[in-house]
Amino acid sequence: MKIASFNINGVKARLPRLLEWLEETRPTVACLQEIKSPDENFPAEEFAKIGYHAIWYGQKSFNGVAILADGVTPQETQRGLPGDPEDDHSRYLEAEVNGVRVACIYLPNGNPQPGPKFTYKLRWMERLQARMRELWAMEIPCAVVGDYNVVPQDKDIWSPAALADDALMQPASRDAYARLLADGWTDAIDTLNQRGGVWTFWDYQAGAWPRDHGFRIDHLLLSPELADRLEAAGVDKAHRGREKASDHAPVWVRLADKD
Repeated sequence: MKIASFNINGVKARLPRLLEWLEETRPTVACLQEIKSPDENFPAEEFAKIGYHAIWYGQKSFNGVAILADGVTPQETQRGLPGDPEDDHSRYLEAEVNGVRVACIYLPNGNPQPGPKFTYKLRWMERLQARMRELWAMEIPCAVVGDYNVVPQDKDIWSPAALADDALMQPASRDAYARLLADGWTDAIDTLNQRGGVWTFWDYQAGAWPRDHGFRIDHLLLSPELADRLEAAGVDKAHRGREKASDHAPVWVRLADKD
């Protein structure tokens, strides 16, 4: 089973690249972030043409998440995170696919910090941790994947000084991410690349892509039941260099079949 995550940065704008990636790499499950589309405009029929069934939680112009599955329809289990009735951002979608619970997240960026956006980010991470603790307690195969908007350690960025004041690098952000791992979740890419140097995002500005000035903010966290099945994890880096690409590259994890 292959589970992938891709911050597509506009599903309509990047649709040719997205379909290309799906057909070339054929993940079992593909979680999308920043679809930037209201529900009624989501191009589900285009994915159906190549065999993918989809559920989505859209929002006009920004945010938005979706879960695609190859040959089966994801069975939605939760939409949005509880804990803040005033939060109307489309950032969390959860479903069952082939006996695995998959949560797709688009965690708040938090900039500028300090300020209300950073406070929202940290509170959202607290709500995420509460839900992940519930999932962990169920003792089910589960993956929580997406754009976490956190650079976990200095080894996960080309230059720590470059984003020293950014919300993605603040100690409070990193501590909140570390607490997720301390609860028993496995960071698949970090587990298999412990020396770091793996990027998932390259800004459109300042020649970041050709200079390989990137960082890792797209993560795949696995419950113990899935971590035991971890075979490989990686980044489809080449897709970042294609015409009209997203500023993120897809990330993925391959899991052994259940005994």
